[in-house]
Amino acid sequence: MIPRHADEAKQLFEPESRFAKRDPFPADPGRDTAAKMVEFLRVARNMPHKPLVIAHHTSRSATELGVYGQDLPHEFRNGNDAAPDVYVGFECAPGHQAGPLNGSARGGYGNHPTYGGYDQATARVGGLWDALLGEGRRWWITAISDSHVHWTRGGSDFWPGEYSKTYVLARQEYHDIMDGLRHGRIFVTTGDLITRLDVTASGQGRAAGAGETITVSRRDRTDVDVEIRFRPPAGTNANGDRPQVRRVDLIVGRVTGPSADRDADTNPTTAVVARFGPRDWRQQGAQYVIRHTLRDVGADSYLRVRGTSTDEAEPLADGLEGPWSDLWFYSNPVFVRVR
Repeated sequence: MIPRHADEAKQLFEPESRFAKRDPFPADPGRDTAAKMVEFLRVARNMPHKPLVIAHHTSRSATELGVYGQDLPHEFRNGNDAAPDVYVGFECAPGHQAGPLNGSARGGYGNHPTYGGYDQATARVGGLWDALLGEGRRWWITAISDSHVHWTRGGSDFWPGEYSKTYVLARQEYHDIMDGLRHGRIFVTTGDLITRLDVTASGQGRAAGAGETITVSRRDRTDVDVEIRFRPPAGTNANGDRPQVRRVDLIVGRVTGPSADRDADTNPTTAVVARFGPRDWRQQGAQYVIRHTLRDVGADSYLRVRGTSTDEAEPLADGLEGPWSDLWFYSNPVFVRVR
């Protein structure tokens, strides 16, 4: 994604002509390598107008849970190391979510399924996303539509925004929207399960939201108060439904630094520490509010939130059922630094 400026087209042309694998004729196999990707990212990080790179179809070529194909965990690490403010995350909810409406796999994940419509890297608690966050990486998730052919015309897609949405906290201007994407001021949802989500961590007079870091001192009691605010849609979604949030989960993991195994895809410290149902939240105007306190937070950590319209404790592997009854939302993390 290239920032909007007078030489935007030129900025896009130059790296494509130097690095895009489909640009040269005849084909150059040397373009289609992980090393070439890293070389591009090192160039991108020094551009005066920094682009954004977000990996798509994160685990679409995986054949089992944790058995990856084209995209390997060390490649995400290598790219993020090369340009941490350019290569900032991966797609969590793939496009092609309408596949089951025409008898094909949800998300186009024909080798190994999505889970509640989300890639295994995001959906598995303590999985690849948590492994990256546990290293302290500012690594964000986004959802896309990837709309090629609409399902009513024989394809497997919804229109852009018809089913999956990425919300960015930003002013209505190009620069601030890209800044919000770059710094994780993002939440994602499917089926318009919610239209707003705010996750705030506070303690010792400080507060932080998604993509931000709160620093607390060991000298004082290190309780961290978490406030979750979400807003359901005012009307119906594209399927004519009024989806309802049945549960919200608070997920916490430790930040322990870089892993010795560059292909590590688990964070064993990550867990769902609290689950909330309708009796646990209260209404404030059009929003619902949940409050919870993390006691004695003694080490660097992060927290994130997800919610669902289902009764599933964890998102189940998707079959050929329709997508509208299986809705989830996810926040990006808030980091807690203990000093």
